[in-house]
Amino acid sequence: MNETQAPGADSSPRAPVHHRLERPRGIADLATQIALPLAALALAGFAGWFVWNNRRVEHSPAPPAMPPRSPFAATLAWSGIVESQSENIAVGSPTPGVVVEVLVKVGDRVETGTPLFRLDDRDLRGQLEVGKAAVSQAKAEVIRLEAEPRQETIPPLVAAVNEAKATAIAAADALRRAEDLFAKQVITEQDVIEKREADAFARAALQKAEAELALCEAGSWNYDRDVSRAAVVRAQADLAKMEVDLDRLTVRSFVEGEVLQVNVRPGEFVGAPPGQPLIVLGNVDRLHVRVDIDEFEIDRFDRAFAARAVPRGSAGSEYTLAFVRVEPFVVPKKSLTGDNSERVDTRVLQVIYGCSPERDGPPGQGKKLFVGQQVDVFIEVDEGAGRKGMVGEASGVEGERRGQGGGESPSGKNGGD
Repeated sequence: MNETQAPGADSSPRAPVHHRLERPRGIADLATQIALPLAALALAGFAGWFVWNNRRVEHSPAPPAMPPRSPFAATLAWSGIVESQSENIAVGSPTPGVVVEVLVKVGDRVETGTPLFRLDDRDLRGQLEVGKAAVSQAKAEVIRLEAEPRQETIPPLVAAVNEAKATAIAAADALRRAEDLFAKQVITEQDVIEKREADAFARAALQKAEAELALCEAGSWNYDRDVSRAAVVRAQADLAKMEVDLDRLTVRSFVEGEVLQVNVRPGEFVGAPPGQPLIVLGNVDRLHVRVDIDEFEIDRFDRAFAARAVPRGSAGSEYTLAFVRVEPFVVPKKSLTGDNSERVDTRVLQVIYGCSPERDGPPGQGKKLFVGQQVDVFIEVDEGAGRKGMVGEASGVEGERRGQGGGESPSGKNGGD
């Protein structure tokens, strides 16, 4: 549909006109366009600062104790255990019982025979009194036998003999008269027989009374006295055994040394199992160091070379070791150092060195080694001899290989021909 245009108007089409709406800026617009970017920048800066200050820093602190260093150019380095000169003696109880008194404490010096602790001995003391009474009874029996015959027992026996004699005389007279009457046929034969039996009984009674009197006058028999003396000896032996058992309840020291450890208290019951260390003793006037040498290093060890010991954590302390002995029985290793390459099935040769800390230690530091302490031991070795041995071994292997090759060459040559 055509619209009527006004006179003088442009008849060409016009483009649409866009009008921009204008409104005033508010607080929200300022927060969105200015505050949020500033906050984002601040948070980004804080994150960078936090990450930088909390980053992982690798520190290399100094060790608490400097590791020991070998004083020798070529050395064997092994760990050792300090022990007493007499070795560590674990004192136990020979009999079970209740401990009533501990007589020593750690650090005490003891001599041979010094009491260490005492067990309850009331039962044995009662048996000891019974044994003493038995000895007294046996001795009294010997005295009684040796004092026989008792003079008061002889007169009654003499009177008994006289009585038996009188009875025998009367019986013989009665028999004689009975036989005369029987010959005259006054009495019967039975009456004569009865008189004869009475006479025989009277004569036997007389013989018995005389024998009893002779036995009493002879005194005791020698063999009875010997049996009684043997009973005295047996009673005395039983009494001595009780005294020994009573003395064993007081455990004593068999060596001279120092009390290193006390593991028993009054009131505790102790048995008699082997290896129960109730009290540990040792002579610490001169210490020993037991060194475990790996079986692979035995050939490099030489007792004539010097050795030094350095306590763990005391790299500045060094002690001179003196060779004492080698225990030739190679044993499984028990003292482990914790190294990952260490095998528990390794066998070691134990070498004993002597050490006097007060004399061989650093001046002014005094005695610093204690029994049971671990030390690092450095033993000098002859590296040149070890290398010569290795070279000789390699030469032998090479010669053996060449000899085997020379033996095969003729067969190879003949085969080629």
